[in-house]
Amino acid sequence: MNLEKLVRKDTIVIRKIEPSDNSKIAKTIRSVLIEMGVPKVGTAYEDKALDFMFETYIDKRKAYFVVSDGNTIYGGAGIAPLDNYSGNICELQKMYFSKAIRGLGFGSKMMRQCLDFAKEVGFEKCYLETMPYMTDAQKLYKNFGFKSIDKPLGDTGHYSCTVWMIKDL
Repeated sequence: MNLEKLVRKDTIVIRKIEPSDNSKIAKTIRSVLIEMGVPKVGTAYEDKALDFMFETYIDKRKAYFVVSDGNTIYGGAGIAPLDNYSGNICELQKMYFSKAIRGLGFGSKMMRQCLDFAKEVGFEKCYLETMPYMTDAQKLYKNFGFKSIDKPLGDTGHYSCTVWMIKDL
């Protein structure tokens, strides 16, 4: 029996991050990155913000959402202005989910939540970076209208991520 799939989908919510979520979301994201074989350098794994997600997303044009069931954090995703870029483009950031909830529709729900927020605060486009072998994630992004581009925008510091995508909002 797969115990990881025994989560109660009806009790899981997507909500804005709270200060008490910091260590839980950092642990979840790092464990997913390790599971996926993502390099620890040039990716979100080494981001200083990973340990201070609540504080990182306090600005009015930033938001980070977590997938939560009580005290358990299964994953999350955020929106923030694209680093080192002068245009009105946001970035979909740190969207990772533990195995326990993959395939249950939370990726689509989270995308809607993030993109709705990005539109509400006035961004014109949404950009993201990912790894070439994260094909399930890329399929989700394409379903939401993201298109591949041939070079990165801005400078996120994630030089190990070699797939770049953008979407008009």
